[in-house]
Amino acid sequence: MIDLPVVVKSEERTKKPDWLRVKLPTGPKYKHVRQLVDQYELNTICQSGNCPNMGECWGAGTATFMILGDVCTRSCSFCAVKTGRPPEYDEDEPRRVAEAIQLMEVKHAVLTSVNRDELKDRGAEIWYQTVVAVKEESPTTTIETLIPDVRANWEALERMISGGQEVVSHNIETVRDLYRKVRPQAKYDRSLEQLQRIKDFGKRTKTGFMVGLGETDEQVLQTMRDLKEYGVDVVTIGQYLQPTKNHLKVEKFVHPDTFAFYKEEGEKMGFSFVESGPLVRSSYHAERHL
Repeated sequence: MIDLPVVVKSEERTKKPDWLRVKLPTGPKYKHVRQLVDQYELNTICQSGNCPNMGECWGAGTATFMILGDVCTRSCSFCAVKTGRPPEYDEDEPRRVAEAIQLMEVKHAVLTSVNRDELKDRGAEIWYQTVVAVKEESPTTTIETLIPDVRANWEALERMISGGQEVVSHNIETVRDLYRKVRPQAKYDRSLEQLQRIKDFGKRTKTGFMVGLGETDEQVLQTMRDLKEYGVDVVTIGQYLQPTKNHLKVEKFVHPDTFAFYKEEGEKMGFSFVESGPLVRSSYHAERHL
């Protein structure tokens, strides 16, 4: 039996632990990325999701582009992205994203999107066109697409992942028993099936989830076993951080040693890559996962 470190519960300590401190965004590369994002009127999950790694990633000249607007049709209780009825999507967006990636000389591009449940194809056509446009502008750039739940529209899923991207990611987000609280408009088993279908399509398959929402270590390990059974290649595990007072509270700040334990157990299960740490997010160090 492994004795894991005692976690810091949020009600006992409102101040974040030292291991969650991040540097403020700075430097010429960060400014260059910021300029291109603004110039091409692009959305990034780095900004919309309040990612703690934005300074590090933008400082290295990389960003995760969010297509299909910045308003999501879901209202997940953990997510900082705006929710509501999205406006019409921009048909010129694929070109602008591709040009920005080419100007940034990105070697490995990460694309994601909001959920567009109101669209019959869930936004699949824009997804397809964006990947194709990036490949045309930057033939040597590899692509990871972090796609939303398609609500079992498997035809849309196939179109979404057939543009030539090397990695397809879909986040499970949390353990099964917390789905109703954390992700009420999604289904755990449906996301597992989506991951399996991505794998069956021949793609390198990736997913991520958060801890610190009240899950147990055994629930974390069971989630990892489920993901392995459904063909997932790469898993990312990170600390949940409450974006605003209207979102779910942090139940605990998980110690880095516990993240190291999750990584070790995941590697024993046979995942090709496990990224596990307090500040890990889905696209953090994404180039390593290819």
